[in-house]
Amino acid sequence: MRLQPFGNTGRQVSVIGQGTWYIDRGDRKSAVAALRRGIDLGMTHIDTAEMYGDAELVVAEAIAGRRDEIFLVSKVLPGNASRRGTIAACERSLARLKTDRLDCYLLHWRGAYPLAETVAAFEELVSTGKIRKWGVSNFDTDDLGEMLAVAGQGRIACNQVLYHLGERAIEHGVIPWCEQHGVAVVAYSPFGHNDFPQPRDKAGRILQAIAKAHGASARQVALAFLTRAPSVFAIPKASTPEHAGDNAAAGELMLGKDDIAAIGDAFPRGARPRSLPML
Repeated sequence: MRLQPFGNTGRQVSVIGQGTWYIDRGDRKSAVAALRRGIDLGMTHIDTAEMYGDAELVVAEAIAGRRDEIFLVSKVLPGNASRRGTIAACERSLARLKTDRLDCYLLHWRGAYPLAETVAAFEELVSTGKIRKWGVSNFDTDDLGEMLAVAGQGRIACNQVLYHLGERAIEHGVIPWCEQHGVAVVAYSPFGHNDFPQPRDKAGRILQAIAKAHGASARQVALAFLTRAPSVFAIPKASTPEHAGDNAAAGELMLGKDDIAAIGDAFPRGARPRSLPML
């Protein structure tokens, strides 16, 4: 598994991690086995959130006895992101995850509370050792600029955003901003939302051809394309150990310039949207 620096954390983190949105909706035994298989294969970056129902409980079971191997991330809902609310939400997540600290804690998206309140809570959590670093999710460049003005340079560890072959909006502004300021970019829903390219489509056939040339799967090629920049990570979800194995193999796949150009042409990023897409 390829590792790379994760923003300002000083940590080398697996470029392919494990997302957990909806992981509590299916068979729990299979979900735990998938996460554990992913950890065995080097996908030690695990992302969850208080919004994800019982996902934190599933993660707790999967990482039991292996916490020190894991780069563990959770998120606070905007409605809880006051100074006191953020601290309380973090403590609830720690209890559900059965751990004493998070490696990174994110504001899930921007809400009504002033950013200064949330940042004050994040910094208090850092000072008490309950979180190592903090970041944001679903922030566009304007939001990132405001957060930078509030927190100062070198405080935002990452920005987790929607990014897949059919939705490349973050390439216009978000990725360049984050690279300029040393902020990791984490791609959520990297296979889209029930709309992964199919072999019957022209673009899907191109993806399949590149996959065949590398002895890889189309999903592995998609993940390798999305994480081609050294600042970008991806957190696909897997519901079975077999699926986790397929995702993990993408962490060793390196695409050539011609591959990247062909995928870029097949899945054009389009014009910059007025607002940042999110799920």
